[in-house]
Amino acid sequence: MDETQVYGSDGKMTEPADTPPPEMVLDPVCGMTIDPADAVGSWIYNGQRYYFCHESCRERFTADPDSFLAPSAPEPVAASAEYTCPMHPEIVRDRPGPCPICGMALEPRTVIAEQGPNPELVDMTRRFWIAAALAIPVFALAMGDMVLGMGLGGRIDTRVSNWIGLIFSTPVVLWAAWPFFERGWNSIVTRHANMFTLIALGVGAAYVFSVAGTLVPRTFPAGFRVHGVVETYFDTAAVIVVLVLLGQVLELRARGQTNAALRDLLRLAPNTARVVRGGRDEDVPLASVSTGDVLRVRPGERIPVDGTVLEGRSTVDEAMLTGEPIPVEKETGARVTGGTMNGTGSFVMRAERVGADTLLAQIVRMVSEAQRTRAPIQRLADRIAGYFVPAVVIAAIVAFIAWALVGPEPRLAHALLSAVAVLIIACPCALGLATPMAVMVGTGRGAQAGILIRNAEALERFERVDTVIVDKTGTLTEGKPRLVSVAALAPFDEPGVLAMAAAVEQASEHPLAAAILDGARERGIRVPTASAFESVTGRGVRGTVDGSQVLAGNAALLGEAHVDPARLDEQARALRTAGQTVMLIALDGKPAGVIAVADPIKPSARAAIAALHEQGLRILMLTGDNAVTANAVAEAVGVDEVIADVLPDQKREAVRRLQAEGRKVAMAGDGINDAPALAQADVGIAMGTGADVAIESAGMTLLGGDLAGIVRARRLSRATMRNIRQNLFLAFVYNALGVPVAAGVLYPLMSILISPIWASAAMTFSSVSVIANALRLRRVNL
Repeated sequence: MDETQVYGSDGKMTEPADTPPPEMVLDPVCGMTIDPADAVGSWIYNGQRYYFCHESCRERFTADPDSFLAPSAPEPVAASAEYTCPMHPEIVRDRPGPCPICGMALEPRTVIAEQGPNPELVDMTRRFWIAAALAIPVFALAMGDMVLGMGLGGRIDTRVSNWIGLIFSTPVVLWAAWPFFERGWNSIVTRHANMFTLIALGVGAAYVFSVAGTLVPRTFPAGFRVHGVVETYFDTAAVIVVLVLLGQVLELRARGQTNAALRDLLRLAPNTARVVRGGRDEDVPLASVSTGDVLRVRPGERIPVDGTVLEGRSTVDEAMLTGEPIPVEKETGARVTGGTMNGTGSFVMRAERVGADTLLAQIVRMVSEAQRTRAPIQRLADRIAGYFVPAVVIAAIVAFIAWALVGPEPRLAHALLSAVAVLIIACPCALGLATPMAVMVGTGRGAQAGILIRNAEALERFERVDTVIVDKTGTLTEGKPRLVSVAALAPFDEPGVLAMAAAVEQASEHPLAAAILDGARERGIRVPTASAFESVTGRGVRGTVDGSQVLAGNAALLGEAHVDPARLDEQARALRTAGQTVMLIALDGKPAGVIAVADPIKPSARAAIAALHEQGLRILMLTGDNAVTANAVAEAVGVDEVIADVLPDQKREAVRRLQAEGRKVAMAGDGINDAPALAQADVGIAMGTGADVAIESAGMTLLGGDLAGIVRARRLSRATMRNIRQNLFLAFVYNALGVPVAAGVLYPLMSILISPIWASAAMTFSSVSVIANALRLRRVNL
């Protein structure tokens, strides 16, 4: 293999003298078009010289040239699947099956775009159809007896009817209902009584009684016999099983729709990407894209992964992230997000986050985790559920005794039916599902609107918030300040003042520093180098420029240096009244001038503040800027109250002070200095365009970084909590009315007695109705 390197005196690889370089070449690693004269180095491989735009590209190529010249797709790594319970998220298993606490079918912990068949749904559906076919003859005989009398009005021997019931109902009970008996037994072993405990007791009692009545009828007391024959309840056992199976099928289908919003988000990512390698385009599976790959995105295509635009220009529809329909312009250096839709332009991008690291995957992962958290309102349902099953069993025993003592003949038969009806009609799952289903659907709906909920508690707390604190820069304003005014006092001139200020701001990371530097360059001013730079938190910066001592900051900074800022007050006040942020400049202990920077107010800010006011919220602006500038911005957007001149470490104390006054506070911010206040607030709201630490400290994240997102989040919170209360009301009222009626409390007054069959139908309806109500959140208007 011919492989040589040529280094220049500066340590970088250069061209050999006898090899004229081509005019333009492609970097084989990133695919960028470069001039060989500008390349950081080159490498000869198999007789071909390759040029590189960056040292990292050269290092990657020399380590494994073949992977870039003839790349092969990486082998996919199989991820181990995990399954969890929607009611008990602490239960995690490596395979599907029933929850050891509530008995419900476990579901995948991670949402994927193309979900395969649910094995539990497939199994329950098969059991339902076979059980329904076998139960029809038994049910038909029972209905005939009710209409015509026992034995179809004497047309068939009752003993024969009992044997027909035994033959057809046995596979229904012992095969189709076997998962219910397994879960019922496990609930007893683990001491976690649940719905399946009651179903197993009810169905088992009816079936065992009927089998005994068919095989050994003479052993039964007279209270169970009619004309010497025991009336059996094979129809009751079989139909209950069929209806419970139907309920399981409907519930599993409905639960499968709760994550539809997340699956829709995942489907936004394309299946393939167009990779630029070795000067040619190649379509590869999305899973094959690696960090550093160069991708071409054509008009109308979805962007495959997160990255940065290298060449080209276009507009991108980011509605799936921000909820805003207006496309965003993207040009060289702009960041793009996987799953968003490219407009009419074409561009080349560098892949920076792929696979599970993309924003789209992180959104789905965060929402999936939020769906497994518990809202505080769930604690009430949990406490009631802990006593529910034992109370139902006691109610069934009491009903049996009451009917056996004072019921009409045949007393014992009525007592058994009443006890079975009580066991079957009770539905603890309706209580357990009331909150988790609403949270799952609500957080999924929020993700579609660019609202990421970190946990269910934040969703519940936000409904009770009465005060919203917003930062000025980046929240009410664009967060992209621009230099707008420079004024100098004699004997200084404006270019000189701006040059000195820009010099000391070069080392500062404050957003205003970048605006001053950009403004100086736009005006063609040469920016000298500063030394002895020092940043004074909350006040400004100081340094030495060409032998002169330069101060750039607020009046407090100048005061500490014994510089009287009074001569600058009039100019500064006028600029602040116009909503501009003013920086005072002093040179060698003398006031030299003022520099004003303006941060444009976001177009949607005023409408968003008005919408929050309509929801009864008080809006407070917390800013480190001076009171005059802050009040000007507040007046422009309609903020109720302003707290200005706040240092970064004082923001948390301001939130705490409002909470001490009895206010429920939500804080919206985007900077590192906002993180403590976001954590202190009842609900922290991070703007998605801000710092990662701010997002980590918040209970909610607005991907669009816009105040309109707070309005949508508030609507989502209220809609979700309203839905939870509706679900709890349905579950409580159903059980509070159903159990006594099944026990027979209405019989003495209205001769109403619920059959176990109807009790089973009612139980099925209760769980499905709660899930169906939760699914309405998918269509809530935000």
